[in-house]
Amino acid sequence: MPLSAYDLTDRTAFVTGAAGGIGRASAVLLAEAGAVVHCADRDEGGLRETRELIVKAGGTAYIHPLDVTDRARLRAAVRGAGRVDILAAIAGIMHFSAVLDTEDADLDRILAVNFKGVLYACQEAARIMIENGTPGSIITMASGAVDSAGAGLLCYSASKAAVVQLTRTLATELGPHSIRVNAVAPGWVRTPMTERHEADQQQRIESTMVRLSPLGRVGAPEDIAHTVLHLASDASSFTTGQILRPNGGVAMPW
Repeated sequence: MPLSAYDLTDRTAFVTGAAGGIGRASAVLLAEAGAVVHCADRDEGGLRETRELIVKAGGTAYIHPLDVTDRARLRAAVRGAGRVDILAAIAGIMHFSAVLDTEDADLDRILAVNFKGVLYACQEAARIMIENGTPGSIITMASGAVDSAGAGLLCYSASKAAVVQLTRTLATELGPHSIRVNAVAPGWVRTPMTERHEADQQQRIESTMVRLSPLGRVGAPEDIAHTVLHLASDASSFTTGQILRPNGGVAMPW
């Protein structure tokens, strides 16, 4: 496959969760590959920083401050892009609670962001791709947590398992329209989201990952962004309905 397969010139990408972490790294990398990138997140300051990084690198970016749980605003933003060739639905949150301590509010919020927000973005992007009659790539963000039962991760794991099933179902339904749908299931990645945990909890998780990974380290946002780029590009033109696992060689061994 020639390197030109990764050229995204004349394509438009819409990235949620683009204010930091994996979302920012993916938005920047897609722009470096030539795509015009629309960046969405509820953190407007972070979005402006992402746009500045893209513009400084010679790319083009637009920002959409919004919460992905607001279906109407998200739909308007995706529709406002005019054309969407690539969707990277990356926005997500993490929550730790034991099963017996889980409240309705915990479950409702994480499902709203991690599942419904992904569903809403996928629906609108797919509609635009079908209307324009153009092939497209939809990338969702799952997690290595779907491969194991992690204590305290019921809400998070359930939401990401739902994303996996959404991805597989959409791949089946959208394949006839030449729209590919794949998920990325990262291992532990050091991002602003994971750094919000208690220091001792974060250190415990990271030390476990370093010990069990053949590579001897945890992930960086850029590691995952390159997987997103691969799925967005023609280099993965025969890949759909798949769950790619950039996890340093291990699943989430809680």
